[in-house]
Amino acid sequence: MNILIVSQYFWPEQFIINDLALKIREQGHTVSIFTGKPNYPDGVIHPDYISRGVKNETYGKDISVFRIPIIPRKNGSGKNLILNYLSFVLSGLKHSFSYAKNKEFDLIFVFAVSPITSAIPAILLKKLTKSHLVLWVQDLWPESIHATGFIRNRYLISSINWLVKGIYRCSDTILVQSKAFIPNVSRFVPKSKITYYPNSVTDEFYQNEIYEGLPLDFICLLETHFCVVFTGNIGIAQSVETIVEVASLLKEIPNIKLVLVGSGSKSEWVQQQTIDNRINNLILPGRFSSKLMPFIYSKSSALLVTLKKDDIFTFTIPCKIQSYLAAGKPIVAGLNGEGARIVQEAGAGFTSPAEDAESLAKNIKHLYDLPSSEREKMGLLGRSYFLEHFEMVSQTQRLLEIFERKISGEGN
Repeated sequence: MNILIVSQYFWPEQFIINDLALKIREQGHTVSIFTGKPNYPDGVIHPDYISRGVKNETYGKDISVFRIPIIPRKNGSGKNLILNYLSFVLSGLKHSFSYAKNKEFDLIFVFAVSPITSAIPAILLKKLTKSHLVLWVQDLWPESIHATGFIRNRYLISSINWLVKGIYRCSDTILVQSKAFIPNVSRFVPKSKITYYPNSVTDEFYQNEIYEGLPLDFICLLETHFCVVFTGNIGIAQSVETIVEVASLLKEIPNIKLVLVGSGSKSEWVQQQTIDNRINNLILPGRFSSKLMPFIYSKSSALLVTLKKDDIFTFTIPCKIQSYLAAGKPIVAGLNGEGARIVQEAGAGFTSPAEDAESLAKNIKHLYDLPSSEREKMGLLGRSYFLEHFEMVSQTQRLLEIFERKISGEGN
Protein backbone atom coordinates (compact mmCIF):
# COMPACT_ATOMS: atom_id res chain seq x y z
CA MET A 1 0.00 0.00 0.00
CA ASN A 2 0.96 3.61 -0.54
CA ILE A 3 0.11 5.38 2.72
CA LEU A 4 0.14 9.09 3.58
CA ILE A 5 0.30 9.94 7.30
CA VAL A 6 -1.06 13.35 8.27
CA SER A 7 -0.06 14.62 11.71
CA GLN A 8 0.52 18.09 13.13
CA TYR A 9 3.29 16.52 15.23
CA PHE A 10 6.17 14.37 14.01
CA TRP A 11 9.85 13.63 14.67
CA PRO A 12 11.91 15.19 16.27
CA GLU A 13 8.80 15.77 18.39
CA GLN A 14 8.29 12.66 20.52
CA PHE A 15 5.07 10.88 19.54
CA ILE A 16 4.32 7.22 18.84
CA ILE A 17 3.50 7.99 15.20
CA ASN A 18 7.28 8.25 14.60
CA ASP A 19 7.90 4.59 15.45
CA LEU A 20 4.64 3.44 13.86
CA ALA A 21 5.62 5.03 10.54
CA LEU A 22 8.92 3.10 10.62
CA LYS A 23 7.16 -0.17 11.45
CA ILE A 24 4.69 0.28 8.58
CA ARG A 25 7.60 0.91 6.22
CA GLU A 26 9.42 -2.19 7.54
CA GLN A 27 6.36 -4.24 6.54
CA GLY A 28 7.08 -3.29 2.92
CA HIS A 29 4.65 -0.43 2.39
CA THR A 30 5.39 3.04 1.02
CA VAL A 31 4.99 5.77 3.65
CA SER A 32 4.90 9.56 3.27
CA ILE A 33 4.38 12.19 5.97
CA PHE A 34 2.49 15.51 5.78
CA THR A 35 3.28 17.51 8.92
CA GLY A 36 4.29 20.88 10.40
CA LYS A 37 7.56 22.43 11.51
CA PRO A 38 8.49 20.87 14.89
CA ASN A 39 7.91 23.11 17.93
CA TYR A 40 6.47 20.83 20.63
CA PRO A 41 6.83 21.00 23.61
CA ASP A 42 9.23 23.96 23.88
CA GLY A 43 7.04 26.28 21.83
CA VAL A 44 9.77 27.42 19.43
CA ILE A 45 10.72 26.06 16.02
CA HIS A 46 13.35 23.33 16.41
CA PRO A 47 16.85 24.74 15.75
CA ASP A 48 17.35 22.49 12.69
CA TYR A 49 14.42 24.19 10.94
CA ILE A 50 13.24 27.66 9.94
CA SER A 51 9.66 28.81 10.37
CA ARG A 52 9.00 30.07 6.82
CA GLY A 53 8.49 27.98 3.72
CA VAL A 54 7.96 24.27 3.16
CA LYS A 55 10.66 21.67 3.66
CA ASN A 56 11.11 18.25 2.08
CA GLU A 57 13.25 15.74 3.94
CA THR A 58 13.66 12.02 4.61
CA TYR A 59 12.90 10.14 7.81
CA GLY A 60 14.48 6.75 8.34
CA LYS A 61 15.84 5.33 5.10
CA ASP A 62 13.25 6.45 2.60
CA ILE A 63 10.13 7.95 4.23
CA SER A 64 9.48 11.29 2.54
CA VAL A 65 8.43 14.09 4.90
CA PHE A 66 6.70 17.27 3.69
CA ARG A 67 6.72 20.03 6.32
CA ILE A 68 4.46 23.06 6.14
CA PRO A 69 5.07 26.37 7.94
CA ILE A 70 3.08 26.92 11.14
CA ILE A 71 2.96 29.44 13.96
CA PRO A 72 4.77 27.90 16.98
CA ARG A 73 2.85 27.39 20.22
CA LYS A 74 5.29 29.62 22.18
CA ASN A 75 4.38 29.62 25.89
CA GLY A 76 1.26 27.48 25.38
CA SER A 77 -1.23 30.20 26.34
CA GLY A 78 -4.77 29.92 24.98
CA LYS A 79 -4.18 32.55 22.31
CA ASN A 80 -0.91 31.00 21.14
CA LEU A 81 -2.37 27.50 21.01
CA ILE A 82 -5.32 28.67 18.92
CA LEU A 83 -2.94 30.42 16.49
CA ASN A 84 -0.80 27.27 16.36
CA TYR A 85 -3.80 25.02 15.64
CA LEU A 86 -5.31 27.36 13.04
CA SER A 87 -2.00 27.87 11.29
CA PHE A 88 -1.64 24.13 10.66
CA VAL A 89 -5.16 24.01 9.21
CA LEU A 90 -4.77 27.07 6.96
CA SER A 91 -1.21 26.27 5.89
CA GLY A 92 -2.23 22.65 5.31
CA LEU A 93 -5.16 23.64 3.11
CA LYS A 94 -2.98 26.07 1.15
CA HIS A 95 -0.18 23.58 0.47
CA SER A 96 -2.41 20.54 -0.11
CA PHE A 97 -3.02 21.51 -3.73
CA SER A 98 0.65 21.61 -4.71
CA TYR A 99 1.50 18.58 -2.57
CA ALA A 100 -1.25 16.37 -3.99
CA LYS A 101 -0.45 17.17 -7.64
CA ASN A 102 0.34 13.94 -9.53
CA LYS A 103 0.23 11.90 -6.31
CA GLU A 104 -1.82 8.79 -5.61
CA PHE A 105 -2.36 7.17 -2.22
CA ASP A 106 -4.27 4.06 -1.27
CA LEU A 107 -4.97 5.50 2.15
CA ILE A 108 -4.54 8.65 4.24
CA PHE A 109 -3.98 7.99 7.93
CA VAL A 110 -4.53 10.87 10.38
CA PHE A 111 -2.85 10.73 13.79
CA ALA A 112 -5.52 12.75 15.58
CA VAL A 113 -4.10 13.89 18.88
CA SER A 114 -5.36 17.26 20.06
CA PRO A 115 -6.26 19.29 18.15
CA ILE A 116 -8.57 17.18 15.98
CA THR A 117 -8.63 20.16 13.59
CA SER A 118 -5.39 18.74 12.14
CA ALA A 119 -7.66 16.35 10.21
CA ILE A 120 -9.09 19.18 8.09
CA PRO A 121 -6.19 19.32 5.58
CA ALA A 122 -6.39 15.52 5.35
CA ILE A 123 -10.03 15.79 4.24
CA LEU A 124 -8.97 18.03 1.35
CA LEU A 125 -6.08 15.68 0.52
CA LYS A 126 -8.56 12.81 0.48
CA LYS A 127 -10.69 14.60 -2.12
CA LEU A 128 -7.70 15.64 -4.22
CA THR A 129 -6.16 12.15 -4.30
CA LYS A 130 -9.40 10.13 -4.07
CA SER A 131 -8.01 8.15 -1.13
CA HIS A 132 -9.58 6.26 1.77
CA LEU A 133 -9.36 8.44 4.91
CA VAL A 134 -8.65 6.80 8.29
CA LEU A 135 -8.89 8.97 11.41
CA TRP A 136 -7.13 7.64 14.54
CA VAL A 137 -8.81 9.41 17.46
CA GLN A 138 -6.48 9.98 20.42
CA ASP A 139 -8.56 12.56 22.32
CA LEU A 140 -12.29 13.14 22.47
CA TRP A 141 -13.25 16.62 21.32
CA PRO A 142 -14.76 18.88 22.55
CA GLU A 143 -14.86 16.95 25.85
CA SER A 144 -11.09 17.11 26.44
CA ILE A 145 -10.75 20.88 25.97
CA HIS A 146 -13.76 21.45 28.21
CA ALA A 147 -12.27 19.21 30.90
CA THR A 148 -8.94 21.07 30.95
CA GLY A 149 -10.71 24.44 31.10
CA PHE A 150 -9.09 25.58 27.87
CA ILE A 151 -12.48 26.75 26.51
CA ARG A 152 -15.54 27.37 28.67
CA ASN A 153 -17.84 29.35 26.37
CA ARG A 154 -20.77 27.02 25.69
CA TYR A 155 -21.46 28.53 22.27
CA LEU A 156 -17.88 27.93 21.19
CA ILE A 157 -18.03 24.39 22.62
CA SER A 158 -21.21 23.81 20.60
CA SER A 159 -19.52 25.07 17.43
CA ILE A 160 -16.55 22.75 18.00
CA ASN A 161 -19.02 19.90 18.51
CA TRP A 162 -20.42 20.53 15.02
CA LEU A 163 -16.90 20.72 13.60
CA VAL A 164 -15.99 17.35 15.14
CA LYS A 165 -19.19 15.87 13.74
CA GLY A 166 -18.21 17.06 10.27
CA ILE A 167 -14.68 15.65 10.55
CA TYR A 168 -15.98 12.27 11.69
CA ARG A 169 -18.50 12.12 8.86
CA CYS A 170 -15.86 13.01 6.25
CA SER A 171 -13.67 10.13 7.46
CA ASP A 172 -14.17 6.73 5.87
CA THR A 173 -12.86 4.79 8.87
CA ILE A 174 -12.44 5.87 12.50
CA LEU A 175 -10.02 4.14 14.85
CA VAL A 176 -10.24 4.84 18.59
CA GLN A 177 -7.40 4.33 21.07
CA SER A 178 -9.80 3.30 23.85
CA LYS A 179 -12.90 1.11 23.75
CA ALA A 180 -14.56 3.67 26.03
CA PHE A 181 -14.41 6.21 23.16
CA ILE A 182 -16.87 4.20 21.07
CA PRO A 183 -20.17 5.43 22.65
CA ASN A 184 -19.10 9.08 22.28
CA VAL A 185 -17.90 8.73 18.68
CA SER A 186 -20.99 6.70 17.72
CA ARG A 187 -23.16 9.73 18.53
CA PHE A 188 -21.93 11.14 15.21
CA VAL A 189 -21.32 8.10 12.97
CA PRO A 190 -22.52 4.48 12.77
CA LYS A 191 -20.67 2.00 14.98
CA SER A 192 -19.80 0.01 11.86
CA LYS A 193 -17.43 2.85 10.93
CA ILE A 194 -15.53 2.59 14.26
CA THR A 195 -12.74 0.14 15.16
CA TYR A 196 -10.81 -0.14 18.41
CA TYR A 197 -7.09 0.22 17.79
CA PRO A 198 -4.94 0.99 20.86
CA ASN A 199 -1.67 2.84 21.13
CA SER A 200 1.41 0.63 21.14
CA VAL A 201 5.11 0.99 21.84
CA THR A 202 8.25 -0.67 20.56
CA ASP A 203 9.65 -3.41 22.76
CA GLU A 204 12.95 -1.76 23.67
CA PHE A 205 12.79 -1.76 27.44
CA TYR A 206 15.04 -4.75 28.09
CA GLN A 207 17.77 -3.71 25.68
CA ASN A 208 19.90 -0.76 24.60
CA GLU A 209 19.72 0.91 28.00
CA ILE A 210 21.52 4.15 27.17
CA TYR A 211 22.41 6.44 30.06
CA GLU A 212 24.90 8.89 28.54
CA GLY A 213 23.55 12.38 29.11
CA LEU A 214 21.85 11.66 32.42
CA PRO A 215 23.21 13.61 35.42
CA LEU A 216 25.25 11.37 37.72
CA ASP A 217 23.37 12.54 40.80
CA PHE A 218 20.10 11.52 39.16
CA ILE A 219 21.45 8.04 38.35
CA CYS A 220 22.67 7.76 41.96
CA LEU A 221 19.23 8.75 43.25
CA LEU A 222 17.55 6.03 41.16
CA GLU A 223 20.03 3.41 42.34
CA THR A 224 19.97 4.21 46.06
CA HIS A 225 16.31 5.06 46.78
CA PHE A 226 12.84 3.61 46.25
CA CYS A 227 12.00 5.89 43.32
CA VAL A 228 8.43 6.08 42.09
CA VAL A 229 8.87 7.64 38.65
CA PHE A 230 6.35 9.66 36.67
CA THR A 231 7.23 10.48 33.04
CA GLY A 232 5.78 12.80 30.43
CA ASN A 233 3.75 15.97 30.47
CA ILE A 234 3.55 17.77 33.83
CA GLY A 235 0.31 19.63 33.24
CA ILE A 236 -3.26 20.28 34.29
CA ALA A 237 -4.68 16.98 33.07
CA GLN A 238 -2.13 14.98 35.10
CA SER A 239 -3.46 16.23 38.45
CA VAL A 240 0.02 17.10 39.68
CA GLU A 241 -1.57 18.72 42.74
CA THR A 242 -2.36 15.17 43.87
CA ILE A 243 1.29 14.14 43.43
CA VAL A 244 2.45 17.10 45.53
CA GLU A 245 0.02 16.09 48.27
CA VAL A 246 1.18 12.46 48.11
CA ALA A 247 4.79 13.59 48.49
CA SER A 248 3.82 15.55 51.59
CA LEU A 249 2.05 12.51 53.06
CA LEU A 250 5.11 10.29 52.46
CA LYS A 251 7.88 12.66 53.50
CA GLU A 252 8.38 10.83 56.81
CA ILE A 253 9.76 7.86 54.83
CA PRO A 254 13.05 9.29 53.53
CA ASN A 255 13.84 6.33 51.28
CA ILE A 256 10.73 6.91 49.11
CA LYS A 257 11.21 9.53 46.38
CA LEU A 258 8.64 10.70 43.85
CA VAL A 259 10.44 11.61 40.62
CA LEU A 260 8.73 13.62 37.88
CA VAL A 261 10.65 13.22 34.62
CA GLY A 262 9.41 15.64 31.98
CA SER A 263 8.13 19.17 31.66
CA GLY A 264 4.90 21.06 31.16
CA SER A 265 2.71 23.97 32.13
CA LYS A 266 2.73 22.99 35.84
CA SER A 267 6.46 22.28 36.20
CA GLU A 268 7.31 25.62 37.77
CA TRP A 269 4.29 25.42 40.08
CA VAL A 270 5.38 21.99 41.34
CA GLN A 271 8.92 23.20 41.86
CA GLN A 272 7.68 26.19 43.85
CA GLN A 273 5.49 23.92 45.99
CA THR A 274 8.52 21.83 46.94
CA ILE A 275 10.29 25.00 48.08
CA ASP A 276 7.35 26.65 49.87
CA ASN A 277 6.33 23.48 51.72
CA ARG A 278 9.84 22.05 52.22
CA ILE A 279 9.02 18.86 50.35
CA ASN A 280 12.37 17.16 49.77
CA ASN A 281 11.07 13.84 48.47
CA LEU A 282 9.62 15.23 45.23
CA ILE A 283 12.30 15.50 42.54
CA LEU A 284 12.07 17.22 39.13
CA PRO A 285 15.21 16.28 37.18
CA GLY A 286 13.90 17.75 33.91
CA ARG A 287 13.08 16.38 30.49
CA PHE A 288 15.28 13.80 28.75
CA SER A 289 15.46 12.12 25.35
CA SER A 290 13.11 9.19 24.80
CA LYS A 291 16.22 7.06 24.18
CA LEU A 292 17.04 7.39 27.89
CA MET A 293 13.65 6.17 29.09
CA PRO A 294 14.49 2.42 29.08
CA PHE A 295 17.40 3.07 31.44
CA ILE A 296 15.33 5.35 33.70
CA TYR A 297 12.55 2.76 33.84
CA SER A 298 15.01 -0.05 34.56
CA LYS A 299 16.36 1.81 37.61
CA SER A 300 12.92 2.81 38.92
CA SER A 301 11.31 0.90 41.77
CA ALA A 302 7.80 1.68 40.49
CA LEU A 303 6.11 3.81 37.84
CA LEU A 304 3.43 6.42 38.51
CA VAL A 305 0.47 7.61 36.40
CA THR A 306 -2.18 10.13 37.49
CA LEU A 307 -5.08 11.98 35.85
CA LYS A 308 -7.70 14.49 36.92
CA LYS A 309 -11.08 13.38 38.22
CA ASP A 310 -13.14 14.23 35.17
CA ASP A 311 -15.44 12.07 33.05
CA ILE A 312 -13.39 12.60 29.90
CA PHE A 313 -10.30 11.09 31.53
CA THR A 314 -12.16 7.90 32.42
CA PHE A 315 -12.32 7.14 28.69
CA THR A 316 -8.62 7.70 28.00
CA ILE A 317 -5.72 5.26 28.20
CA PRO A 318 -2.64 7.42 28.87
CA CYS A 319 0.12 6.46 26.40
CA LYS A 320 2.58 6.05 29.24
CA ILE A 321 0.69 3.01 30.56
CA GLN A 322 1.79 0.94 27.54
CA SER A 323 5.42 1.98 28.13
CA TYR A 324 5.15 1.25 31.84
CA LEU A 325 3.79 -2.23 31.16
CA ALA A 326 6.57 -2.89 28.64
CA ALA A 327 9.21 -1.88 31.18
CA GLY A 328 8.21 -4.71 33.51
CA LYS A 329 7.94 -2.53 36.61
CA PRO A 330 5.03 -2.34 39.09
CA ILE A 331 2.60 0.53 38.46
CA VAL A 332 0.85 2.79 40.95
CA ALA A 333 -2.06 4.59 39.32
CA GLY A 334 -4.25 7.41 40.57
CA LEU A 335 -6.94 7.56 37.92
CA ASN A 336 -10.38 6.28 36.99
CA GLY A 337 -11.82 4.36 34.07
CA GLU A 338 -9.98 2.60 31.25
CA GLY A 339 -6.44 3.30 32.46
CA ALA A 340 -7.19 1.86 35.89
CA ARG A 341 -8.98 -1.11 34.34
CA ILE A 342 -5.93 -2.08 32.30
CA VAL A 343 -3.56 -1.91 35.30
CA GLN A 344 -5.98 -4.05 37.31
CA GLU A 345 -6.66 -6.52 34.48
CA ALA A 346 -2.92 -6.98 33.94
CA GLY A 347 -2.26 -7.46 37.65
CA ALA A 348 0.55 -4.95 37.17
CA GLY A 349 0.16 -2.88 40.34
CA PHE A 350 -2.20 -0.87 42.51
CA THR A 351 -4.86 1.66 41.55
CA SER A 352 -6.64 4.35 43.51
CA PRO A 353 -9.37 6.86 42.56
CA ALA A 354 -8.33 10.01 40.71
CA GLU A 355 -7.28 12.91 42.97
CA ASP A 356 -7.39 10.68 46.08
CA ALA A 357 -3.95 11.52 47.49
CA GLU A 358 -4.42 9.55 50.68
CA SER A 359 -5.25 6.28 48.87
CA LEU A 360 -2.43 6.79 46.40
CA ALA A 361 0.06 7.39 49.21
CA LYS A 362 -1.14 4.22 50.98
CA ASN A 363 -0.66 2.21 47.79
CA ILE A 364 2.88 3.51 47.35
CA LYS A 365 3.63 2.66 50.99
CA HIS A 366 2.07 -0.81 50.52
CA LEU A 367 4.20 -1.42 47.44
CA TYR A 368 7.29 -0.23 49.32
CA ASP A 369 6.60 -2.71 52.14
CA LEU A 370 6.12 -5.70 49.83
CA PRO A 371 8.92 -8.22 49.31
CA SER A 372 10.90 -7.49 46.16
CA SER A 373 9.70 -10.83 44.72
CA GLU A 374 6.08 -9.61 44.85
CA ARG A 375 6.96 -6.36 43.10
CA GLU A 376 8.88 -8.29 40.46
CA LYS A 377 5.86 -10.54 39.89
CA MET A 378 3.65 -7.50 39.23
CA GLY A 379 6.17 -6.18 36.73
CA LEU A 380 6.33 -9.49 34.87
CA LEU A 381 2.53 -9.74 34.72
CA GLY A 382 2.40 -6.23 33.29
CA ARG A 383 5.01 -7.07 30.66
CA SER A 384 3.13 -10.21 29.61
CA TYR A 385 -0.01 -8.11 29.20
CA PHE A 386 1.95 -5.62 27.09
CA LEU A 387 3.28 -8.32 24.78
CA GLU A 388 -0.24 -9.63 24.21
CA HIS A 389 -2.03 -6.30 23.71
CA PHE A 390 0.32 -3.38 23.00
CA GLU A 391 3.56 -4.57 21.36
CA MET A 392 4.09 -2.42 18.25
CA VAL A 393 5.20 -5.02 15.67
CA SER A 394 2.13 -7.21 16.17
CA GLN A 395 -0.14 -4.17 16.47
CA THR A 396 1.28 -2.73 13.23
CA GLN A 397 0.41 -5.99 11.48
CA ARG A 398 -3.12 -5.70 12.83
CA LEU A 399 -3.35 -2.08 11.67
CA LEU A 400 -2.32 -3.01 8.14
CA GLU A 401 -4.92 -5.78 8.12
CA ILE A 402 -7.55 -3.20 9.09
CA PHE A 403 -6.34 -0.91 6.27
CA GLU A 404 -6.52 -3.70 3.68
CA ARG A 405 -10.03 -4.72 4.74
CA LYS A 406 -11.28 -1.14 4.65
CA ILE A 407 -9.76 -0.40 1.25
CA SER A 408 -11.21 -3.58 -0.22
CA GLY A 409 -14.60 -2.84 1.32
CA GLU A 410 -14.64 -6.00 3.46
CA GLY A 411 -14.75 -4.00 6.70
CA ASN A 412 -17.72 -1.83 5.65
